[in-house]
This record gives sequence, C-alpha cells and structure tokens, in this order.
Amino acid sequence: MKYKSDSPEAYIDLLPKERQAPMQKLRQTIKDALPIGFEEVMSYNMIGFVVPHSIYPDGYHCNTELPLPFINIASQKNFIALYHNAMYADPILHDWFIKEYPKHVKTKLDMGKSCVRFKKPETIPYDLIQELCSKITPSEWISLYEKAIKKK
Repeated sequence: MKYKSDSPEAYIDLLPKERQAPMQKLRQTIKDALPIGFEEVMSYNMIGFVVPHSIYPDGYHCNTELPLPFINIASQKNFIALYHNAMYADPILHDWFIKEYPKHVKTKLDMGKSCVRFKKPETIPYDLIQELCSKITPSEWISLYEKAIKKK
C-alpha cells in the first residue's frame, strides 16, 4: 500500500490504527539510534533516512538530485518493512543481523536483499534495530556505497 504524504507524521496518521504505534516506535527507534549526520525525509512514499547533499553532494547515483538513501520504513499491505541499504552492501553487517535476529525474535526472519518484513508488528525487535542503526556513520555508509557502485 502506498501512503502519499509530505511528512513522516502525516504518513503515520494515514496508516490503519493498529499500524500507527508500531511505525511511530520504529521511526523513533531509528531516529534515536542513527549517528549524527543522517536526515529524516519522505522518499519513495516512505519514511527515509538519508545522507543529505550537504554531506554528500554527489547524491544518489540513480538520480543525483536525491540525497543518498540509507534506511526506509514503510507500512505495506501485509507487513511493516525496514529497508536497510548497508545490510545489502556489507556482508559482515548482513551476517551479524541474521545471527542476532533469533536472539530477539522467536518467529522466522523474513528478509530480502535489504528488506526485513515484519508481518506481526508485535515481533519488531526494536532493541536489535537500534543496535543495527547505530553501527554505521554517514561517512562509513558513503565509503560502502562508493565501493559498491565503483564495482559496477
């Protein structure tokens, strides 16, 4: 489902009531844990956290007018999604998350390349997400991103 809004607050207000509190808590968990330098924006009809042009003027290679995306969260039709680009770019971070996940959640991990899907909002491991979000600074993300892009 796509919820079009101009702000994270408006996005959350558009969600079904049972999704609002978990999405707000997920958003706040990320905001509180991210190192200084990331900015919250609306991107791709999702709540996003990016490296702004003031830090990384090159922007996103697919559209340099956009800041460099890092994390997005969204309420989809059947789940809440966390898109964490560094888990896709960094096998060590990816493997760490997969290893840690069962220590926090009893249900099976439902994960794509950079997307973690939570079908039951009550199973969102906020403490694990907090730790995940604190592991990469904007400069570290830029380095990982450039390394991945230059390979292509």
